[in-house]
Amino acid sequence: MGKVIAQIKVMPDDADTNLDALEDSLKEALPEEAELNGIKREDVAFGLVALLVNVGVEDEAGGTEAVEESFAGIEDVESVSVEDVGRV
Repeated sequence: MGKVIAQIKVMPDDADTNLDALEDSLKEALPEEAELNGIKREDVAFGLVALLVNVGVEDEAGGTEAVEESFAGIEDVESVSVEDVGRV
């Protein structure tokens, strides 16, 4: 098996969510087996900004599932979705 890089879109609850604090929470929640490769911000609409989190994970059964579940359990997170996956 190899490694893949996944871009995961994290939508905050609302436009007033503190994105710096949310980024810190995402970093803390990242499972041990995943590697953070950067976080970008993307304007969505009406002042709402999504976080695009790039993580490296092993290409195995489940793939990004542990990361998605960790992120979804964070306060102030509305939704989590995998936007792109590519092999390293």
